[in-house]
Amino acid sequence: MQTGENAQALRKIIDMTRLISLTLLILHAYVHLYRAFAAWQLTWPLLDRLLDRVLASGLLDGFHRSKFLALGFLAISLLGTRGRPSEALRPRTGWACLAAGLLLYTASSLFLYLPWPVTKAALGYLALLTTGYLLMLSGGTLLARVVRLRLQRPDIFNRANEAFPQEERLLENAYSVNLPARYTLRGKLRRSWINIINPFRGLLVLGTPGAGKSYFVIRHVITQHIRKGFTMFVYDFKFDDLSRIAYNTWLRQRPHDPVPPAFYTINFDDLSRSHRCNPLEPATMRDITDAAEAARTILLGLNREWIRRQGDFFVESPINFLTAVIWYLRCYRDGEFCTLPHVIELMQLDYDSLFTCLRTEKEIEVLINPFVNAYLHDVMEQLEGQIAAAKVAMARLSSPQLYYVLSGNDFTLDINNPDAPKIVCMGNNPQKIQVYGAVLSLYVTRLVKQVNQKDKRPSSLIFDEFPTLYLSSMDSLIATARSNRVATCLGLQDLSQLRKDYGREQAEVIAGIVGNVVSGQVTGDTAKQLSERIGRILQDRASVSINSSDTSVSRSTQLEAALPPSRIAGLSSGEFVGLVADDPDCRIERKAFHSEILNDHAALQREQESYLPLPQVRQLDQAVVQKNYRQIKQDMEELVSSEMERLLQDPSLRHLVIRK
Repeated sequence: MQTGENAQALRKIIDMTRLISLTLLILHAYVHLYRAFAAWQLTWPLLDRLLDRVLASGLLDGFHRSKFLALGFLAISLLGTRGRPSEALRPRTGWACLAAGLLLYTASSLFLYLPWPVTKAALGYLALLTTGYLLMLSGGTLLARVVRLRLQRPDIFNRANEAFPQEERLLENAYSVNLPARYTLRGKLRRSWINIINPFRGLLVLGTPGAGKSYFVIRHVITQHIRKGFTMFVYDFKFDDLSRIAYNTWLRQRPHDPVPPAFYTINFDDLSRSHRCNPLEPATMRDITDAAEAARTILLGLNREWIRRQGDFFVESPINFLTAVIWYLRCYRDGEFCTLPHVIELMQLDYDSLFTCLRTEKEIEVLINPFVNAYLHDVMEQLEGQIAAAKVAMARLSSPQLYYVLSGNDFTLDINNPDAPKIVCMGNNPQKIQVYGAVLSLYVTRLVKQVNQKDKRPSSLIFDEFPTLYLSSMDSLIATARSNRVATCLGLQDLSQLRKDYGREQAEVIAGIVGNVVSGQVTGDTAKQLSERIGRILQDRASVSINSSDTSVSRSTQLEAALPPSRIAGLSSGEFVGLVADDPDCRIERKAFHSEILNDHAALQREQESYLPLPQVRQLDQAVVQKNYRQIKQDMEELVSSEMERLLQDPSLRHLVIRK
């Protein structure tokens, strides 16, 4: 450590070195310009005698020897100079003074070669020599005061410090999704791989609009899983973007699959390209709990604000009422009319006919008794509050197009059946989210229940814009479906969407239970949660302290966030961060990543241009759709009339008929 005594001793040595330089320069001028000094009468006999002895030593021999010897001592003195540091000073000023001084110092000798009188030439020489010396002295002092270590660095956003090693190996298995990528480490671009080796632990894909969720991640999940023999369900929010990818990949893979899956689509806008499927298929409705689950899904999908009010009387009552109607149709003639359109039409009947029919089914007696009693005791305000909420909500689904798709039976929802595997794509319409989303939520709920079973083919469930659906069992699906080889991919823009539509508690459970996270640009609380989930790394820190006599530098390492929220909020399109989960059989030490996913844009463009459109399922005109619509209404009218007639003819059942 530098002490006060050492600093004082160094200052004395520097002063002495500079004094030697000045002495040599004065002696140089006196000896080699002696004639001019004599003409000015500035000679001194005693000094002359002393110089005779110095000259005998050879120290002042030659015109340039003594001159550059003085320059050398000046340079030595400048090396040890310690001026008061200042950040305002710039090195270029000091270097300019040094260069100008050195030029004048060396060029001053030219005056002695001019045809001038001795005194005039000597004056010019001394003026340039002194000016050059002083400029060099001033420039060296300025350079000593410049703060060479600046706190401002080119990497003002600390990107170099926030870089960390990532997985560069390709780890592939029969179920993995592997995304080529590149990242920056120590200023160099390096190739890496995002290895989602266990997709059955769930995959959450986040990113604001335009971040590249579908183009960089979801499309590769679809193509790679189809090529590896997965059955698949695709919820295509912007139909038919993902469906065309799935369809054309399936066409290429079909010849190579020993048991190729069949391909089906559900589309409510273009019925000629849509298959028909009944989500309330009687064979899959094994007990009344299935009806209750379907009723809850459809009503909460139609009334999203009810999700946060589950348990309230005026929420649970409509759900119980709808459960009773669904189970009644499931039991009537072994489910001949167990479809959602028939449920809607049955609900719209007058209370006398409706309650009379429902009372004939003993299993739902406990569900409908409160409604029947309220009706018989003329408590109409309460009854309307209980039932009207369900009737009004379900009436929104009363359209010929929806009735046509929901009342058919082209395929079943057991997509991972080894004997009849399927790839099913269901399309939504952003302009009709409220209606289509509720129906598709029912499809998904029924599908998940059938898929999550043992001894089935591996399956992949892809949900683009997942918050537009309501699926109450998604957390349990992710938690339990791993052993049944069901891979789930949830795409959403921000976790705040999930909180708004599902409630904070369920949203936090879904976000926390997913093992693999791939996120593009997100902001706010989502970015903070991701930053905390990725963790901290050791980062270098440097601080500069400037005082009146010195500049000190302190360097240290600290644990800081590997990716702060501001960094995640500023990601470019195609740039992703996240974590992957591993397996006991395939350990991944470097699970965190921050990289740019590499897509071969030209190849993908060529592939997309060669895509075939989704096939036409059937030739269809509006008359067929309208006929189906009218037939469903007629079915319910005939059901009521036949039931009323049966009850009236049987004395033991006549008491069930309600007439007010």
